[in-house]
Amino acid sequence: MKLKYIFIFPPLFVLTACGAKSRQEQQTVTADTTDLIRQRSYTASDRKMTASDTLPTYVDRFSKADSMLVCRILRETVPLRRRLSHGQLILKVARIFVGTPYVAHTLDRNTDEKLVVNLHGLDCTTFIETVTALVLCIERDEIRFSDFVHQLEQIRYRGGKTGYLNRLHYFHWWLEDNVRMGFIAEINTPVPPFTAVQTLKINYMTLNAPAYDMLKNSPERVAGLKKLEDASNGTRIRYIPKSQLGNSGLLKTVVRDGDIIAIVTSKRELDTTHLGFAVWHRDGLHMLNASSLEQNGRQVIEPVETFYHYMMSHPSSIGIRIARIR
Repeated sequence: MKLKYIFIFPPLFVLTACGAKSRQEQQTVTADTTDLIRQRSYTASDRKMTASDTLPTYVDRFSKADSMLVCRILRETVPLRRRLSHGQLILKVARIFVGTPYVAHTLDRNTDEKLVVNLHGLDCTTFIETVTALVLCIERDEIRFSDFVHQLEQIRYRGGKTGYLNRLHYFHWWLEDNVRMGFIAEINTPVPPFTAVQTLKINYMTLNAPAYDMLKNSPERVAGLKKLEDASNGTRIRYIPKSQLGNSGLLKTVVRDGDIIAIVTSKRELDTTHLGFAVWHRDGLHMLNASSLEQNGRQVIEPVETFYHYMMSHPSSIGIRIARIR
């Protein structure tokens, strides 16, 4: 699911506090992050160690603000989960990130693959992954930063094992593996509204390898990735066509608040181009998403416009796939 718009158990080291940085790697909190910290009003309890906490050594550098934010979200939301429906819980967590800057390619800034944790700059994929990992932790009453990191790894990589070739670059790969892992359910019935079929032809990354920092000087990765792409090609996927999106009555029978929406595309060599969470308003379905559009401020946004209106203004967007956090 790379395509930003399209859209790592080795040795362990010990954290000395819930929001601590690793001893091996330090990172200065940026001005933007400092502003976000002020907005979210961290307390001393966010920094206090409550249990022994360990992280794998292949976690990339992360800011103290990121670990503190994770701990605070988990600590404050776990007590609420029995009072909220599953969909309400997902949207409560997702809305915490409204206003967070859209930042592309945050997973591709190392020579070797590392597990990146960045809650202060999100693209449409990392937004979905972050919220999903948080929700799954909350549903299990887990409140440690290491719980979140482990869950994020399980979601992002095939079989939960880090590696560039194991990263689930295409949405189809992400959905297929997370269904297998038991984290996500695919919704593809009834018919209607799932009346359209997409036959996968996904070779975008290998055909455009020079555009990817971690592929352009690595023919071995390109060859390995192409085998994975080709293994998926020919798979037939059922989805809801754009023509059905104006029928809110029908859509409400299958799309729930908090469901993951993946926009199916007609663009060559891709399966999807954008992701977000379903939100029902009085005027119809909306999509809470990390938007790269200038008109949306390049940030996580719950837009005023309906999802139907958005889809109608994008000719290459031909329908949607639906997934649901378990």
